[in-house]
Amino acid sequence: MSSKIKAGVLGCTGAVGQKLISLLGNHPLFEVTEVAASDNSAGIKYSERVNWKEASDIPVAVKNLTIKKCSEELDAKILFSGLDSNVAGEIEEFYASKGYAVVSNSKNHRMSADVPLIIPEVNYTHFDLIHKQESYKKSGGFIVTNPNCSTVVLAVTLYPVYKKFGLKKVMVTTMQAISGAGYPGIPSMDILGNVVPHIKDEEDKMQTEPLKIFGTIEGKEVIFADFKISASCNRVPVRDGHTMSISFETEKKTSKDEIVNSFGEYENLGLPSSPETVLKYFSDPFRPQPLLDGMSGGGMTVSAGNLRKCNILDWKINAFGHNTIRGAAGAAILNAEYLVKNKFVK
Repeated sequence: MSSKIKAGVLGCTGAVGQKLISLLGNHPLFEVTEVAASDNSAGIKYSERVNWKEASDIPVAVKNLTIKKCSEELDAKILFSGLDSNVAGEIEEFYASKGYAVVSNSKNHRMSADVPLIIPEVNYTHFDLIHKQESYKKSGGFIVTNPNCSTVVLAVTLYPVYKKFGLKKVMVTTMQAISGAGYPGIPSMDILGNVVPHIKDEEDKMQTEPLKIFGTIEGKEVIFADFKISASCNRVPVRDGHTMSISFETEKKTSKDEIVNSFGEYENLGLPSSPETVLKYFSDPFRPQPLLDGMSGGGMTVSAGNLRKCNILDWKINAFGHNTIRGAAGAAILNAEYLVKNKFVK
């Protein structure tokens, strides 16, 4: 264990914090040595404070850790942030200023000009923005973010299309799992047998984040990709996994076979959390489905299916991804693995 990099989890008692701790339990690169949360939880043993909701047991090495405040010095090099957005911004900036590498799942810094918004298989070159952060220049600390959980599915599905054929317009309708609302999330009387046709701030994230992710670095900033996205977001009675229907128009006219072939051109980065297949395509019109495809690639594979002609735009396709793994905790861990492999964190 001594050869592993010491890691802390901010927001350790929340849903994302729990998923982070679960996924980091036997990680080959990281050892969780610190957990931090609100002042109300500070000073209490983790196992005595957390309302653990993961299917696996609390990792033995974490059970007896004492929760610290999110203002204390932590014995760790890298901090995984599962903090609520109401408090994440200042706390993450504080730790970055103190020299920590902060890998955040929160929304607060995603659109900051000098903060990378990363899907490693798509835009790993954006990690270079780290060098432009004032905290990095002064203390070596920095902030890296992963996208919103629904953005990840949309971006992974469309990036090969954008790269080879360009995009002009995208319309997407999501059917998002209740776990995306955290715990306890939506009351059962509001979601069972129901669809909630609005998720706060979700449409704005889906309409802007992919443009930064697909953008190019020029000088000190990212020049956003130039195409339009219209998103409609719905909460549905599924526990885990976001499904979406996507229609898109390409700049360069192409064929179904060419698009499907492009899905297989993703590079496997060879990181511990990298799935063997980044984007899995089904010709079966009944796939993907949450029950069948949720844990594909350990929850890190995005699935797509049933590409066909669209009467309004050029093409339409169904897509799916595990929201709390590929779309949240797993995405942050994958970013951290890349940081270690490429010596941003030593």
